[in-house]
Amino acid sequence: MEDKTRSIAVQWLVPSGILVMVLIIMLFNFTTKSKLSASDAVTRNMTSTAEACADNFREQLVLLKTIGEPVAELLGDKTSLESVYAVKMARLAVKYSGAYAVCVVDADGNGVDHTGEKISIADRAYFNQVNAVTESCHFFIEDDGIKGKNAILTSVPIESEEGKGHLLLFYPLNNFEAIVKKNDFVSWSTVALIDEAGTFLVVSGTGNDWKQGENLYEVLQGSDEDVIRKMKSRITNRVSSVSTVMIQEMETALIYVPVGENDWTIITGISQSYVNTQMDKQWGDVRNMMFQLVIVTLVFICLIVGINISGKVINYRKQEQLEEKADTDLLTGLNNKLATERKIKEYISKNPRSRAMMFILDIDNFKKINDTMGHAFGDEVLRTIGQRIGSNFRASDIIGRVGGDEFFIFLKNVTADESIKKEAKKVEAFFQDFKTGEYTKYSATASIGVAIFPEEGADFESLYKAADQALYKAKKRGKNQLAFYNDAWTEKK
Repeated sequence: MEDKTRSIAVQWLVPSGILVMVLIIMLFNFTTKSKLSASDAVTRNMTSTAEACADNFREQLVLLKTIGEPVAELLGDKTSLESVYAVKMARLAVKYSGAYAVCVVDADGNGVDHTGEKISIADRAYFNQVNAVTESCHFFIEDDGIKGKNAILTSVPIESEEGKGHLLLFYPLNNFEAIVKKNDFVSWSTVALIDEAGTFLVVSGTGNDWKQGENLYEVLQGSDEDVIRKMKSRITNRVSSVSTVMIQEMETALIYVPVGENDWTIITGISQSYVNTQMDKQWGDVRNMMFQLVIVTLVFICLIVGINISGKVINYRKQEQLEEKADTDLLTGLNNKLATERKIKEYISKNPRSRAMMFILDIDNFKKINDTMGHAFGDEVLRTIGQRIGSNFRASDIIGRVGGDEFFIFLKNVTADESIKKEAKKVEAFFQDFKTGEYTKYSATASIGVAIFPEEGADFESLYKAADQALYKAKKRGKNQLAFYNDAWTEKK
């Protein structure tokens, strides 16, 4: 029964194991793809935030031109760039452009600001840059010459009858930091505005030790050269992208987005650990769902397998019970003839060299018992013999009723000569004090023939024939005794 149960379990556990392995592989692939999707989602989110920051900053720069160009055109129609009208127009530009200061100057750098104060920028470092351009343009300047601070300068040329002039709009750098904060960059890391050469023009945040005036590519020295080369190419070609580099021995994700004005780029340095944390948040729910799905699936598989194995085992037990009933002699409860022969043959085929004993018991004068005592009494004799024989031997031995008054006892694994003699005496002594009958005690005797496997018969037929010949000897010698096929065993007794 245990072997059959094990076989049933294996039949279900093997395909179930394969199913679990397939499920694990599928979940592993799904996990990998989910992580990649989460990583892509985080990258897209950071890039879109950087692009939003760049868009906001570009709008500010475009607004400076949008306000400055029509003002410059109106100023070009006037004869003097230092007139009251010029001051009013400068004030108007301050009001609507977001600039903190607006100046109107001539080709020599002399003019007025929006407050009406006369100014001269001829000695400013940026004056030559302003004079060199013929169209609206933005510059980063370290000293505005007005308030002594860094700024973004938007220069719009003025063409008047008196000659060339310039409308100068000074944009505060703290507005750039306000845009960064608006787009939630400060909590990430450091955001900087760089020019095409990689120089930091404006730096906001404290995540990396970047400083204004330093060069990005010098900061990245020691990182993968191929990564830096590709990053340079993308920045030059104004392509938004993300690169992972080492900055101060810390893995950092760099997001760079073109502003769209002056070849400037907004670059953001974000700790890779922050990126990983965001990625975990992105796919954390998916991971939990997958874990729950795995648990539910495994429980379901175990439940199905358990139910099927239990069902198979129950069916097998029922089948065994039916087979056992079919194999059982109804009168004695022992094996019937077919079951006895089958079980002995099975043992012989599986244990061709294992010594065993076959006894054939034939009740002496059983016809006389039936004739004188009645068939009911005869049945009681057979039933009692069957019950007592069954209780006197091992459960592994094969005991059966193979005829009306004939019984088989097949003892397995009887190796030693002493065991053969002992078992023979045990069977012979069984009938010496055997009595049956509830009211009338009747002493039944039996003639017994014994053959030894495999010496006296290597298969069932030859062994049965040898035991039957021994039985014939016992009857011929006067019944109520045991005889061996080989008389040498009788002498050894």
